[in-house]
Formats: sequence, C-alpha cells, structure tokens
Amino acid sequence: MPTVRDALMDAAFAALGERPWGAVRMAEVAAAAGVSRQTLYNEFSSKEGLARALAGRETDVFLAGVDRALAAARRSGADAGECFAAAAGWTLRSARRSPLIRSALTASPPPEGPFAVPPPARPEPGGSAGLVDVVHARTVAALVRGYPRLRPEDIGWACEAALRLTLSYVIAPAADDRESCLRIAQLIRSLLSWPAGPSARPVP
Repeated sequence: MPTVRDALMDAAFAALGERPWGAVRMAEVAAAAGVSRQTLYNEFSSKEGLARALAGRETDVFLAGVDRALAAARRSGADAGECFAAAAGWTLRSARRSPLIRSALTASPPPEGPFAVPPPARPEPGGSAGLVDVVHARTVAALVRGYPRLRPEDIGWACEAALRLTLSYVIAPAADDRESCLRIAQLIRSLLSWPAGPSARPVP
C-alpha cells in the first residue's frame, strides 16, 4: 500500500505531466493525494523539497529498472547485444514516461522548477557522476560479469557507442522501439565482433 509520501509524489508527478511546475499548486497536490496541505508540508517542508524528492525517486526507479532489465536478459540466455538492448528499451520507455529522466539523460533543460536529478542513492565507484555515466557504468559491469570471454575494455567502448545511439533515439524517437533495440543490439555485436546466434554465446 502506498505511503502518504508516495501518494503525494504520485500526485505531483501527475500534475507535472499536465502543466508547468510553476502552475502546480501545493493545495492541489495535497487534495489529489487525499491529505491536507499541512500534511504535505510536514512531509516535504516546501515545494522545492517536494521537487527534489520526486527527482530522487524517479532516478532510483529508473536505475533499478536498468538493473532488472540487464539481469532478466542475462538469465534468459541473451547475448551481449540483446542484454544491452534490454536496458536500452527500458531507457526509451522511461524517457517517454518521465520528463525528469529525459532531461537528465539528454542534458536538456528540466521542467520548470528545481528538478535537478540528484546522484543515485547507491554511489557508483569513483564518486558522483551524471545519470548517463551511471547507466554506462552499470551496463559495462553487467556485461563484464555476464560474458567473461569478452574483454572489459572492448565492452566499455561498445557500451559507450551503444548508449550514444540509445540517447539519439531518446532525442529523436523512431517509429518502433523494437526496431531501435534491434539496431542497438546489432551495434554491440558488431563492435565486439560477435555474430548473432546461439552458437556464438558464451557458456553460462
């Protein structure tokens, strides 16, 4: 069951999808969540506090989805290209759903308001990083663990190139995400000199 805090952030996110943050009133957010305005202020102190909490939640949800997509693809026996493409598909869907994630991935101006997406709750090795850098680090780590026959340095630059292609689809969406993900998978395979097909996959 959602907490009051979650219900308030859900209401704020829904309002942000309909109008600029400057036009969103705290009383409306509280009413949509079914609580008093004072309860909202007790939870977040201010409208800026609500914005920061919402941005932080969006980041955590997005990165958890990247991790799940990578793990599920690997468990299914996917090759390295398919594995990265699973994370790319989640990224495309998330960018469409959330203007905050799209802004953080493309370095475009965020929606009106204090919506800078903060670093993830789980720090990455090497200190703080932007969201794109964090996605790159996680996809590289997953492929290095999952496909030990591939060289980590090759995986690193292949993931960088594939992530750049993914972000191009975030900025200028293709007609079909499935086709976009197929192209992303093909790019990974070609950069790793790894043809498609079960015979080319590493032994689990």
